[in-house]
Amino acid sequence: MLHVRSIAVSSAVVCVFAVAIIGSISGLSPWSCCERAILAAAVVYFAAGAAVRAINAILIQAIVDRQVSEERTGEGQS
Repeated sequence: MLHVRSIAVSSAVVCVFAVAIIGSISGLSPWSCCERAILAAAVVYFAAGAAVRAINAILIQAIVDRQVSEERTGEGQS
């Protein structure tokens, strides 16, 4: 199972620096860079969290399906 919070925080931190650097290179004021970076980080944090939760749900469902199919094939051989 993937750790939702650590992946979301890591993605948000990378996003803050990426947006801040892009804004700085584009010639925006420091305040504007900061606002945009924080807003982008919040969006990325929630999007990454939702994506990791979806991936976890898919992985858990696959594990459960595999266990059920193994139990069914094991019952038929007894």
